[in-house]
Amino acid sequence: MAATTALIIGASRGLGLGLAERLSEAGWAVTATVRDVAKATELQALPQVQVETLDIDRPAELAQLAERLRGQVFDVVFINAGVMGPTGSLAGVGAEQLGALFLTNTLAPIRVAQAFCPTLRPGTGVLAFMSSGLGSILAPDAAEMALYKASKAALNSMVNTFTTQLPEPRPTVLAMHPGWVKTAMGGDGADIDVLTSTTGLARQLQAYAGKGGLHFINYKGDVLPW
Repeated sequence: MAATTALIIGASRGLGLGLAERLSEAGWAVTATVRDVAKATELQALPQVQVETLDIDRPAELAQLAERLRGQVFDVVFINAGVMGPTGSLAGVGAEQLGALFLTNTLAPIRVAQAFCPTLRPGTGVLAFMSSGLGSILAPDAAEMALYKASKAALNSMVNTFTTQLPEPRPTVLAMHPGWVKTAMGGDGADIDVLTSTTGLARQLQAYAGKGGLHFINYKGDVLPW
């Protein structure tokens, strides 16, 4: 029987690396992307993991990766790459900073999805985006992260639109909240560790295989309000 396969976009550290670890441990064949292979030693050490280079903000690199992976079929395509962007006061935020944030967190993930959705295994493939509970427009928390929240809310909206444009039968599409996790972005005061979050994420990827439709859930499988 062929190995279960995953493409993880953004896996050099934190949640992306943790998800690659969980799937590798479960016997999956994983293709994982990083911006700089020289900084991905932990990822390269994992069994059954093929490391590829991609900066999702660069369409030419995305096209090159799609060409290198032509003909491959994935049970999961997980788009994880993202940045925090400016925090605190909005007074000094310029157009360049704002554009970079929304390019990485909102537009680039959709471009990746457009490139790799056709590689999903028919009937059971899952396309997943790393969203955030803060991306819900009902989330009142973290006023100091207003732009990050807005970028994730915009991602959720773009994912919704993207899903409606997919041909029938549509695959399962997940916008996933990993929890508040102890990572470089989440900080040491976060609620859970990477192992807890990525174990839950991996479990949901398998639970939702074949369900079809768009779902906004957290790592425990709880449905979140858009």
